[in-house]
Amino acid sequence: MTDLQSVVSAEWLLEHLEDPQVAIADCRFSLTDPQLGYQQYLKNHIPGAFYLDLNKDLSSPVAIHGGRHPLPDPHTLARKLAQLGITSQTFVVAYDDSRFAFAARLWWLLRYLGHTQVAVLDGGFSGWLNSGYRVTSVIPQSKSGSFVPQVHLDRVVDITAVKARKDSPGVVLVDSRESDRYAGEREPIDPIAGHIPGAVNYPWQEVSDTQGYLRSPTAQRDRWEKLKSAEEIIVYCGSGVTACVNLLSLELAGIYTGKLYAGSWSDWCSYLIAEPPTAETRTNENYANS
Repeated sequence: MTDLQSVVSAEWLLEHLEDPQVAIADCRFSLTDPQLGYQQYLKNHIPGAFYLDLNKDLSSPVAIHGGRHPLPDPHTLARKLAQLGITSQTFVVAYDDSRFAFAARLWWLLRYLGHTQVAVLDGGFSGWLNSGYRVTSVIPQSKSGSFVPQVHLDRVVDITAVKARKDSPGVVLVDSRESDRYAGEREPIDPIAGHIPGAVNYPWQEVSDTQGYLRSPTAQRDRWEKLKSAEEIIVYCGSGVTACVNLLSLELAGIYTGKLYAGSWSDWCSYLIAEPPTAETRTNENYANS
């Protein structure tokens, strides 16, 4: 394991497959094909792994505001986790096949619910396969556990807090999306292109290499060098999912001031659409970034 036990290797997981205090969560998902991750899970997965769906388990229903992937109700998620046999003593390992995009969401959610015994699998499912380790199509039976959430509200902020604090001394707003989306040159999902004024860009893909392995602890620290003295780092992405990869990176770098703007850009856009800017505000600032 590495810092804070937030990452485990395939070798470590192989050695702990039969450990009753270890639970494995398959978080594979595709934003363009929401059924794909579960179909992949049914075909094969790491032995003993349960499936957690981004839309159904790791998010709550979409509303007018709140973004495309609102945080799940803590007690609903807690009941789901209990069905996986997860208790306060369970060490949870989350994996995906998307460079931590969805596994980090579960990692962050468990931290948010007060469960610190959680890690992501370095290299993800492809790394497991490339190591030659066995997979299965056998779905494990539901278990009985007792998971009592202890929600850490200080780990998350909403749009009101972002507006109030983003320009304050000591506060940094981080946009986790690709640089062209941040710049407003491309927007494949949300109705408005651009970024929140004042945000700096740290694309989440920089946390890992192209094979899905985390970059070294030194690389993680170097990446955040300019922000390490910030009193508060508010992180967002398109809908509060891949921002969690940056929050993982921050903790691996030894920085614990990161908070998630859960609604992220999709939530910010929803208010721009609901309250279009006047001609005066359009001339004062680019609408896409207002």
